[in-house]
Amino acid sequence: MEPEFIYVSSVFKHGVTKEDIHHAYETKIYDGPLRDYINKYGFVGFNRIGNPIEVFYNPISDNTIKVFHAMSCRDGTLEQLR
Repeated sequence: MEPEFIYVSSVFKHGVTKEDIHHAYETKIYDGPLRDYINKYGFVGFNRIGNPIEVFYNPISDNTIKVFHAMSCRDGTLEQLR
């Protein structure tokens, strides 16, 4: 089941849309904690045209996440998530 998404307004500054974030969640290839951070997580999935994007979030409850970052996936992102 997909969680409820809450968005920080700055999450859209890189041109990623809510629809892209939801699609990336549905197609995610990784989801886990950000190394060296407390209560910060990220997932990598694909936007609606098939490009990989990174999405960082804070879990708020069992079924709610607060998304605070989304953009095209950078080279070091997967390494930071592992």
